[in-house]
Amino acid sequence: MRPTTESASGHTWTFLTNHSHVLICLYKDPHMRLSDVANAVGITERAVQRIVMELEAAGVLAHTREGRRNVYTVTPHQPLRHPVEGHCTVNQLLEMVSDPKPTKSKSKTRK
Repeated sequence: MRPTTESASGHTWTFLTNHSHVLICLYKDPHMRLSDVANAVGITERAVQRIVMELEAAGVLAHTREGRRNVYTVTPHQPLRHPVEGHCTVNQLLEMVSDPKPTKSKSKTRK
């Protein structure tokens, strides 16, 4: 899925990096194939492979083999890497962008 927001200059951009997008995809579906991640993020499979290797080298992501497939595990308590967001953890990022859990209470509407 390609980003659809265009800036005034006509370039497409997103608030999060491709590294974040790959991590989010693998967090939501640890069994996701890298080709499917590439399609979801809008980058090549080779770029996804490079990002996964970098995330694993940083200790943010790990994988195990299950048959012919990889299963990915996120290390949630790792701090984010840039000094601007270094006070936050990977888990906080993932919680921020994860789908909200349905609430048990019904919302009240005013008439």
